[in-house]
Amino acid sequence: MNKIILLGRLTRDPEVRYTSTGKVVCQFTLAVDRPFANQEGQREADFIPVVIWGKQAETCGNSLTKGQRALVEGRLQIRSYDGKDGNKRWITEVIADRFEFIERKATSDITEEKVSDSAAPTSSLDSFGTNVPLLSDEEIPF
Repeated sequence: MNKIILLGRLTRDPEVRYTSTGKVVCQFTLAVDRPFANQEGQREADFIPVVIWGKQAETCGNSLTKGQRALVEGRLQIRSYDGKDGNKRWITEVIADRFEFIERKATSDITEEKVSDSAAPTSSLDSFGTNVPLLSDEEIPF
């Protein structure tokens, strides 16, 4: 059985392209922390190339960004090719069957400035009224 599950952060924005036959493919690299620290007490990471095809590739390209956490499930593939210099090259990558968003896209700096500025509205819901304080368990009527 060849199954791999990875949880990590994208090292750069995903790259989406179309093959000559019109199939969509998305490639990105996932930085996955190792479960132990090195001799200096620092955690190291492995940088694992991921390839995903089809509709999910379009979704990845449109939704994932550098630094965002993602969960990827798929299989490990090792392939080879002959380089321009005549030497054999090996590529190890994960061919993803599915992925999941672990966190939302990061908000822009402009949104963060609005949240920190008390005079500016913090969201489009501010026009609906004022905040109501939460009731304690003793005050809830049911």
